[in-house]
Amino acid sequence: MRRRMFLLGASGSALAAAPLAAQSLLDQGRSLLNQGGVAVPGGNGGSARGRGLSAGEIAQGLKDALEKGSASAVAKLGRTDGFLGDPAVRIPLPDQLARVQSALRSIGQSGLADDLETRMNRAAEQAMNAAKDIFVRAIRGMTVADATGILNGPADAATQYLRRTTGGELGAKLRPPIEQALRSAGAVAAYDRMMGSYRNLPGVPNATADLADWTRDKGLDGIFHYVAREEADIRANPAARTTELLRKVFG
Repeated sequence: MRRRMFLLGASGSALAAAPLAAQSLLDQGRSLLNQGGVAVPGGNGGSARGRGLSAGEIAQGLKDALEKGSASAVAKLGRTDGFLGDPAVRIPLPDQLARVQSALRSIGQSGLADDLETRMNRAAEQAMNAAKDIFVRAIRGMTVADATGILNGPADAATQYLRRTTGGELGAKLRPPIEQALRSAGAVAAYDRMMGSYRNLPGVPNATADLADWTRDKGLDGIFHYVAREEADIRANPAARTTELLRKVFG
């Protein structure tokens, strides 16, 4: 795909996790790491859950949680309407192209921009599976010290850890499949059709956008939005602890 000149970065929006239960996974994990010989400030101690587990087993429980959450996020987004049908993560047109959309609406041709938006979301859905292996490698490389930092951190500490340790690689690795998906989803052709009509309008300013970077960056925002949701659920909801080790560690 030929390079678009206007580069748009990720929104970088903060991801807030849901409120935790009174005895959350975070509280239990702090206590368990204290019992396993790893000092965690603020640990509440005394929990009967997980006694006899090593710090390594407790860290593995966190890895299980992260693998579950990231796999669920990727699977949710990497299907038809994973992005397009979800208002929380649907990818809008870049700001420059939103102006194009408005101008075309005035002459009854906004469908060209709507078509492009649909195809961008389809491209993001197609490219999501490329993220799974990157997450798995980062999670399996997590140390006991990393686990301690997560358990002693804020409610979305695991999501922050994944974004910090995988964000750069995800951005680099996702761009090629995003470019391919934009072509196969017809987004490049839709962009050219839309811009051809727009440039025929009198007196309109120039507008360009890098579709691949924009779609990739918004796709990453979508992934981490749902990783944070999964993290909040596992912290607060015992039913979400679906592996034997998660149940063993977190009760």
